[in-house]
Amino acid sequence: MSESSTPAKSGLREFWAQLPVEGRWLLSTVAVQTLGRGLTLPFTVIYLHEVRDISLDLAGLLMAFIAVVAILVTGPAGALTDRLGARRMLLWATSAQLVGCVILAFATTPLMVALAFVFLGFNFGVSWPAFNSLVAAITTGATRQQYFGINFALVNLGIGLGGVIGGLYADVANPTTFTVIYLADAASMLVPIGLLLGPLRHVHGRAEKPEGATAAAGSYLAILRNPAVVWVTLLTFLGVFIGYGQMEAGFPAFARQVSHVSTSVIGSAFAINTAVIVGLQFFVLRRITGRRRTRVLMVMTTLWAGAWLVLGLTGFAPGGVAAAAGVLAFHATFALGETLLQPTIPAITNDMAPDHLRGRYNAVNAGAFQAGAILGPVVAGVMLNHRWSAAFIAMLIVGCAFMVVLAFAVERRITPLVNGIPNDTADRVDRVDVVDPSATTTATPTTDPASAGPGSGAGPEVRTTPANPHPVVS
Repeated sequence: MSESSTPAKSGLREFWAQLPVEGRWLLSTVAVQTLGRGLTLPFTVIYLHEVRDISLDLAGLLMAFIAVVAILVTGPAGALTDRLGARRMLLWATSAQLVGCVILAFATTPLMVALAFVFLGFNFGVSWPAFNSLVAAITTGATRQQYFGINFALVNLGIGLGGVIGGLYADVANPTTFTVIYLADAASMLVPIGLLLGPLRHVHGRAEKPEGATAAAGSYLAILRNPAVVWVTLLTFLGVFIGYGQMEAGFPAFARQVSHVSTSVIGSAFAINTAVIVGLQFFVLRRITGRRRTRVLMVMTTLWAGAWLVLGLTGFAPGGVAAAAGVLAFHATFALGETLLQPTIPAITNDMAPDHLRGRYNAVNAGAFQAGAILGPVVAGVMLNHRWSAAFIAMLIVGCAFMVVLAFAVERRITPLVNGIPNDTADRVDRVDVVDPSATTTATPTTDPASAGPGSGAGPEVRTTPANPHPVVS
């Protein structure tokens, strides 16, 4: 697959034209797929506690159990993605999500809830490395970066709309309404399952191991010996710890206990977050295409540091209009930073990964994300429970500063192409790979990772022509 030559100012029409048919199918249904997730995502704890009479403490432990299962399966899932293909793993993951939602719709005991959460955790742990690997199998270069960003916006759109519909429909006094929304969540999984069995059935997202590459070179230990992988993993973990890991615990708790704003203000802040992401993501993508991804991450950390500072200042005027305005401004600024994060780290991860190890590279990144998402709420709960609100904000701002240091470290260890700088003059680029020294894959043609040629068994044939340098999947 030829390196994309998308201009920095290219529009949505050009991006869409450069996507293979499989990419269009995958992207065009994202909002529909995530609509069902949005129906239930904000209300799971409420459902467990107020509808199924499970204590808040136990409900919290059960929610954490999802992440534990996800972490346990992420490593094996990455290896199986490389061995069996991303499409097959996604089929298993989405099927597990469907089963889990059906069980949860009728769960009346903690044991049934735990069983449902095993399936949900399996989906979360498997789908991340598999989905990112599938995207990487059908996109490359600037198009890949744009894909990750636009996908993020559509995910937020679907979840946001689903949350609004679920909030209007679900009623704790009527348990049947919760059964309906969880069954709707399960039904939404039929969309990706249909895609994977239909239009995407030929794109399995598996690349053959290069000749001379040893099994040891593809182990997780060998991958983590790559300094670039270590620094990107640390960057991901810290970004989630000070970012997404605080959205469900740190931010709401601070806004209520320190800023003293109403729940309606908090709900409005999340709505603004979604609106900013959906409204600005493509504009941001046009601005950052062709720029160093590590520098984009530095801009993001500056925005996040400013957002946490604004939230911290609301504690000096709690309960008033200024506090409410500060909480809303926090989420607007934080969301703008999110539009910079999603197109960068996933693109760096997949661009530096050897084709045959992409599932494992994505699994390492997913594990870092999950660890940050678990530790973030725990630290926030301890600090805010002890009324260490100033120290909490200071910790997050210092964390943003440390992210800049990590971004510089990553920049020194990856190639310009991996960092988002186009290289139209070279047909071959040096990759930061973890392979056997005798293998000849450190300089890899920028070909579709799903295709090793007709009849190779590695995926659909991808061809380019001088008149059309963009990939055509057949």
